[in-house]
Amino acid sequence: MLIGAHVSTGGGLARALERGTEMGCEAIQLFNQSPRMWRPTRYGPEDFAEFREAKAASKVQSVVIHAIYLINPGGEDRELREKSMLSLTHALRVGDEIGADGVVLHPGAIKKDTRERAKKRAIEFMKEALAETDRCPLLLEQTAGSPQLIGRGFDELGELVRAVGGRGKRVGACLDSCHMLASGYEIRTPEGVAEVIDEFDGRVGLELLRYLHLNDSMFDLGSNRDRHASIGKGKIGRKGFRAFLGEPRLRGLPAVLETPGPEGKGADRKEVQLTRKLYREGSEASPDA
Repeated sequence: MLIGAHVSTGGGLARALERGTEMGCEAIQLFNQSPRMWRPTRYGPEDFAEFREAKAASKVQSVVIHAIYLINPGGEDRELREKSMLSLTHALRVGDEIGADGVVLHPGAIKKDTRERAKKRAIEFMKEALAETDRCPLLLEQTAGSPQLIGRGFDELGELVRAVGGRGKRVGACLDSCHMLASGYEIRTPEGVAEVIDEFDGRVGLELLRYLHLNDSMFDLGSNRDRHASIGKGKIGRKGFRAFLGEPRLRGLPAVLETPGPEGKGADRKEVQLTRKLYREGSEASPDA
């Protein structure tokens, strides 16, 4: 498993790699623009060349982009859909230029419409974004929280991935440990996580699982509350992460922390090292070790 964290691009794209290296990351996730603003960051060829050169010289093996939170693929408003399309295609094009393993996207929310119409719009939106770009994959993240959210369960996530074109190489899935626990998926014991991955395989397809978000949860199983906690500080706990990270079918995946960290500014080197330790302990305890 390639373990790392979400890092800032403040000061330039290549600075994200510097920060990841300082934290001992093997994988990093970044925003291609401010996550709470529509305005794209205008990177040029020199920015992309600098990033690719820095990555080649680093120990970071996997990079993904997280699409901004304002995007709602299932929304009705025409102006917001246009802004969303501009932002998502920009992220995918940046991903093309830096060799990213994908752009992680929340599938959206239904707002005031029916669920079926919102899902249909989301599917059409994502297909269009892929058609407008070249190579970078789109990774749909399983969500948690409001019943209005699309993609909370594996059934719906699988439906979306297949409809957008998941059997091809450009669409896959991303699972978040906090979201899974909040949505009622018991991942804190070896037996529990094995059952969850069996279910994911049956309803989505294990070959489509491309990425993991590692977050502890402030709230317990089935809470439908998406509140991240630092690794070992929440309801999953260190024992739970040993079980989750020890699942043999998750080995080899990139996995990044999106935790608040010790000062509320994100994960630090110490937390990355702790997570790698829990992965090692969980793997050693696995019957398939």
